[in-house]
Amino acid sequence: MSETLAPPRRPVSGRATPRGALVVRLFGERFSLLVRPRTVLVCLVLVVVSVLTLAVTVTVGDYAIPLEAVPGAILGYGERLDVFFVQGVRLPRALTAIGVGAALGIAGAVFQSLSRNALGSPDIIGFTSGAATGAVLVILVLGAGRLAVSVGAITGGLVTAAIVYLLAMKNGVQGYRLVLVGIGVSAMLGSVRDYLLTRAELTDALGAQIWMIGSLNSRGWGEVAVVWISLLVLAPVLLALGQRLRFMELGDDTARGLGVSISSTQILALATASALTGAAIAVAGPVGFVALAAPQLARRLTRTGGTTLVGSALMGAALLVVADLVALRALAPTQLPVGVVTAVIGGSYLIWLLYTEWRGGRA
Repeated sequence: MSETLAPPRRPVSGRATPRGALVVRLFGERFSLLVRPRTVLVCLVLVVVSVLTLAVTVTVGDYAIPLEAVPGAILGYGERLDVFFVQGVRLPRALTAIGVGAALGIAGAVFQSLSRNALGSPDIIGFTSGAATGAVLVILVLGAGRLAVSVGAITGGLVTAAIVYLLAMKNGVQGYRLVLVGIGVSAMLGSVRDYLLTRAELTDALGAQIWMIGSLNSRGWGEVAVVWISLLVLAPVLLALGQRLRFMELGDDTARGLGVSISSTQILALATASALTGAAIAVAGPVGFVALAAPQLARRLTRTGGTTLVGSALMGAALLVVADLVALRALAPTQLPVGVVTAVIGGSYLIWLLYTEWRGGRA
């Protein structure tokens, strides 16, 4: 299944396209859904991977829980330790990983679509740094709790998005300018964070530094609520923009000819994706490379040439929940921050991506 909307040329409801895809029109021909069998298969596989990994995460550990005991523990029945570990520790952590991964995946796809650049993810072009700086400012200066940290991260992401957009705007926003300005803003924000860390108390600085690596340790139902409510509110907005984003990937002139308002689409998509990035970072810290790798992997697996928002979200969820399981069990009983695992995986992917771009003469 793909969120891509087909241009309203003629009624083709229920008919197969030449490549085997199917265009289904909804709500009296006002909306259309392009369904590709390969995309549906990839999405189903990613869902299965996420669910199976969640099941393994809930059952394994120093205190092992039989799989058949998990449904009862979720409902509050069975052994007290089973209920405690499932409800209070493992299930909220796994659900947080899936939600954060989905949020970063779909946000990364939007940023890459707007910049028309495989490197145009929140990690690279400064929005992750903006959200992280806002959260660190709240942690170190205000000493506030998790709710205030969430607000600080979302605010930091939105403010950074506005600054980068305004600095990159000259006869419209071009992808390469967005990337270059974002990298510069990210470097400056990194300096601000480093300065704040040097001026903070040792205990506060250590806590902020651990948070900045990206971690899902000790995440509970409050974090689950934050990230999943953000997804339910913001992801539909981005999915509704899917058709416009695909048209804009064809070029601004072509998009205008198809009736797309370039500026309003850029502003709305940028603000929504930045807010979603901020919500994910507020919950798990600046987990690296998921937003960069998930959209590209989803696009390669589905073999689609444009924005794949649903596939990117599912790929991000699968990547992060698998990475978190590795972080939990790789050096057990020591728990690694999940950001360490994603950095290793994402760094390897980035090297491979740059190599393939160089071999193809595109870099």
